[in-house]
Amino acid sequence: MASKKSKRRASDPLSLAFLDVMSCGFGAVILIFLILDHASTITANESDPVITAEINLLQEEVREGELGLVRIRNTLSDVDLEVVTAQGLARQIQEQIDNFLQELAALENSSTATVEDIAKLRADIRSLEEELLRLQASALETEGNNVRQFLGDGNRQYLSGMFLGGNRVLILVDSSASMLDDTLINIIRTRNMSDDAKRQAPKWQRVVKTVDWISTQLPITSRYQVLTFNEEVKTLLPGTGGQWLEVADRDQLNRAIEGIEDVVPDNGTNLEGVFNEVAVMSPLPDNIFLITDGLPTIGRRGTSDALVTPAERMELYQDAVERLPEGIPVNIILLPLEGDPSAAAAYWQLAQFTQGSFLTPSRDWP
Repeated sequence: MASKKSKRRASDPLSLAFLDVMSCGFGAVILIFLILDHASTITANESDPVITAEINLLQEEVREGELGLVRIRNTLSDVDLEVVTAQGLARQIQEQIDNFLQELAALENSSTATVEDIAKLRADIRSLEEELLRLQASALETEGNNVRQFLGDGNRQYLSGMFLGGNRVLILVDSSASMLDDTLINIIRTRNMSDDAKRQAPKWQRVVKTVDWISTQLPITSRYQVLTFNEEVKTLLPGTGGQWLEVADRDQLNRAIEGIEDVVPDNGTNLEGVFNEVAVMSPLPDNIFLITDGLPTIGRRGTSDALVTPAERMELYQDAVERLPEGIPVNIILLPLEGDPSAAAAYWQLAQFTQGSFLTPSRDWP
């Protein structure tokens, strides 16, 4: 009986054949895996040498470009510092020249002054004037380097027809309620909204960007001031009324331009009031930018009428122009406004008379 069972086990072919098949299958899978992994490694290592060389070249150019950018930034910082230093020294020398001139006038009127004293003082004044000219020339060499930057769509030169120079540049910004929108119905609707909504009005945002762009074009050796006007006249930087600010002081210029973003357009337009402020500035500006959208609605006598006729607005405009000092170019940026057809002709004449420029920008500007 036992011999029969042993004989049956020895003659059963299933158990050994199944293990052989499974072992061969696993071995084949492992072999294929090794072959595929080895092939992928060879493919990665045997890449196109031309492409590899181009990649290495581009990476090297990127590294060189980054190093060059660092050098350029350091150079710009050094140039800005030199310009600011030269500008400060020029101011000091100018003050010394003024003091020497006063002393010279006093000596010439004094009976005790000797010829040698007067000659020495005049020689000192000539020396200081030569040093002042040298410093101004040194600063003007870098005048093309703008203190601030503004990039619009396509880096367009938005005000290419305007005179952007000057030693004392004055920016006048109309902050009346009409600067909220182009149409009367939307002006009334936006005027009743919150202050944040007024600041974000598309037309007012164009004004903000316009002031920002003008600030980027100011010569680094010049001085500036920004006034907003509606029923009142205000400076963007509190406590700087009647002062000329240095363009070279970049931090102060940034604060001044950021201040326009906090202005809330409201009330009427008193152009005569802001021209009165211009007339009492000392020294007077030698270049003015006027950003507005129409003729004034308020004069020095004020008005209690709810509606100002076009003829009355023209009279207010003429009264305001009479207050403007002569000999100062007025560059006008006129934004659109419904119901004021006489504004374009009036402001164009003002720009022509003062030898300034007149611009009516497109809706996508700046």
